[in-house]
Amino acid sequence: MAAGTATALAFLSQESRTRAGGVGGLRVPAPVTMDSFFFGCELSGHTRSFTFKVEEEDDAEHVLALTMLCLTEGAKDECNVVEVVARNHDHQEIAVPVANLKLSCQPMLSLDDFQLQPPVTFRLKSGSGPVRITGRHQIVTMSNDVSEEESEEQEDSDEEEAELCPILPAKKQGGRP
Repeated sequence: MAAGTATALAFLSQESRTRAGGVGGLRVPAPVTMDSFFFGCELSGHTRSFTFKVEEEDDAEHVLALTMLCLTEGAKDECNVVEVVARNHDHQEIAVPVANLKLSCQPMLSLDDFQLQPPVTFRLKSGSGPVRITGRHQIVTMSNDVSEEESEEQEDSDEEEAELCPILPAKKQGGRP
C-alpha cells in the first residue's frame, strides 16, 4: 500500500510541475512579484503639466492605474480640461482629453483604474485648476533567481521519483468461481 501511495504522490507532484510549466529538468517559470505604490499629482495655473516616467534600465513592467481626478480647494467654477499625452501601439505620441471638470456640475471623475504605460504626461489644457490626479503605480517584476532551497527540493524530488517502482499493468486472473 505504501508503494502505491508513494507512486500516486509522485504522479501528483509531476502533474503539479507540468501545470506550472516545467517537467523534470525543465525550468519552472520565474516567480512574479507585484508592488503597488500610491500616485498623486496636482495641475494648476502654476504647474500646467506633470510627466510620469520610470528609469529605462529597469527590467520591470510599470503600469500607472488612475483612479480619480478632482478639483481641489481654491478651484473656480470654470471648465478644467485635463488631457493625457502618451504613446499608442505604433509608438506615436497622442494627446487625449480624459476629463472636463467644473465645480458646479462635475467636480470629480472616477476613472476605475484607467491603466497607462509610462511615460505619461498630464496637461491642464484649459482652466486654472487646481486638479488633483490620483492612482497607483504598479510594478511587476519577474525574478530570475532560483533560490538554493528550490533547486535542492527539485533535486530531492527527482531522486525520489527515480527510486519509485513503475506501475505495472494488472494481471488477468483465470476463471473466477
